Amino acid sequence: MATYSGPDDLSGTEFIETNFAGSVFREVDLSGVRIRGALLNGADLDGVIDGLRVNGVEVAPLVEAELDRLHPERTRLRPSTPDGMRIAWETVEAFWAPTMARAGSMPEQDVHRSVDGEWSFVQTLRHLVMVTDLWFGQAVLGRDRPYHPLGLPAAFITNGADLGMDLAAEPSLAEVAAVRADRVAEVREFLATATQEDLDRVREPEVPSGWPSPAPRAASACLRVIFNEEWAHHSFAVRDLDTMGDSTSAI
Repeated sequence: MATYSGPDDLSGTEFIETNFAGSVFREVDLSGVRIRGALLNGADLDGVIDGLRVNGVEVAPLVEAELDRLHPERTRLRPSTPDGMRIAWETVEAFWAPTMARAGSMPEQDVHRSVDGEWSFVQTLRHLVMVTDLWFGQAVLGRDRPYHPLGLPAAFITNGADLGMDLAAEPSLAEVAAVRADRVAEVREFLATATQEDLDRVREPEVPSGWPSPAPRAASACLRVIFNEEWAHHSFAVRDLDTMGDSTSAI
């Protein structure tokens, strides 16, 4: 497959009678895109979907409802009370536990293996370290330099090295799992004693740069971002581990 990657801004471009069959669009901004008279047979969309209409029907609520039906644990990840927050984090730890055990039993090279160009299992854990440092260490606790060197930012965060992350690092699963366990425990300890006032109190931005952009945020909103990221990336990790297992069994 030919690969196009460049800084060109194609926003506002009109594509007419263009063949994109079998193409892969990764980390692209399709906000406001209008598609007319298209063939989407067998297409697979994954991302932040809000306001998408297919044949006149907004699909995001339908997708969310079906995901809740298939994965009822998701309904516990939108809490607003201290007890709900604690249950949400217990849920996160519960669905990650068997997956971590599964990965720990695999050969080291497999947990560093990419499936279909996605992050490896180790890279996924590194990203969740960064997510916790960002939305908890920075946004909730107000730390000035919250980022662990082994954290891995999303592609749209281009100043990861400036924030203290070692983008060239190649740590082992054990090294990343240890950092990840510290972050998980820190959130658990915070929630163990968190009150409604702690959750509702708006934190003023204390960090002048980085991501997210400085803005007043309540701890509850920041934590719900973490819960959502945990569920989504766990789903991706399990999907890719299953794919690796299927390919191994086929040999």
